[in-house]
Amino acid sequence: MLLVKTVAGGPGQTLRWVLLLALACLLLPADDAWARVLRVGPDEALKVPSEAARIAQDGDTVEIVAADYTADVASWRQNRLTLRGVDGRPHLRAAGRAAEGKAIWVIKGDEVLVENVEMSGTRVPGFAGAAIRAEGGKLTLRNVHFHDHQMGILTNNNGRGELAIIDSEFDHNIVDYERYGKLGHNIYVGQIARFELRGSYIHDAVIGHQVKSRARSNTIVGNRIVDGDGGSSYLIDLAEGGEATVRDNVLRKSERADNNAAISFAPEANREAPGVLFVAGNRFTAEGGQQAVFVRNFSTTVEVVLSNNVLRGNVTPLEGLGRVR
Repeated sequence: MLLVKTVAGGPGQTLRWVLLLALACLLLPADDAWARVLRVGPDEALKVPSEAARIAQDGDTVEIVAADYTADVASWRQNRLTLRGVDGRPHLRAAGRAAEGKAIWVIKGDEVLVENVEMSGTRVPGFAGAAIRAEGGKLTLRNVHFHDHQMGILTNNNGRGELAIIDSEFDHNIVDYERYGKLGHNIYVGQIARFELRGSYIHDAVIGHQVKSRARSNTIVGNRIVDGDGGSSYLIDLAEGGEATVRDNVLRKSERADNNAAISFAPEANREAPGVLFVAGNRFTAEGGQQAVFVRNFSTTVEVVLSNNVLRGNVTPLEGLGRVR
């Protein structure tokens, strides 16, 4: 807040204070001083989201009216941006298009929020077509539904990046492994700083993982992560270890899965790399009577801790270094 007081000294002094006030307003962050709400929809001046992407500024909110948006893709470079579905949930269908050959949306900015949108159908020649490619700083997804892509979401290897997925659904993001020898994952998090998954429903990956993360810090709490009619490799693959908490999730592994382990820790890391894994309060079911492993720890130095998990079926709680209590 700027406080202006009456100053003695005549018109020249008053003009000086007015100029100082104007300068202070110019120095305010863009999201405070000039943020706008841009409305997108069939009956709006901006008909499709890509039109908003071309004119949006840092700090803006883009409201996307519920409708089908087919073959409209975009790259978003703005910071402190909110992309929000309104009046229902808009559905963006790739229909053979991909921004930069990567995704329906490529997010390059920092502190971006995407909420209440549905995206489907991205296919690209490199088999990594996603709903969103996250290439910027902090990205939060809330109440989104990403399905029937090659990857639900894919992040770049940005050491300062952060991804939070809240109250969302990811399913049937698949690559035909037998035909192409490539894997598709519902969620694929690269080498970023932090990954958080809460309150979400992740299901029906095939061969690929339901959740794969290379983040240095992982918090996976209160989700339903299940194979359903599919058969993933791992339900949760913490590929490079790091610091991780997996708590209060419902986990279900299909008898159709080629890999019998539910959670893997550090399968692609230096076996002596530091890290932490705490797995507590989860409910895991191995379907079909096959021998399953709840947690498979590949690290030779990190002692994982399992506490108060409920395991149903023919399940070995832990393979590798750690404690079960």
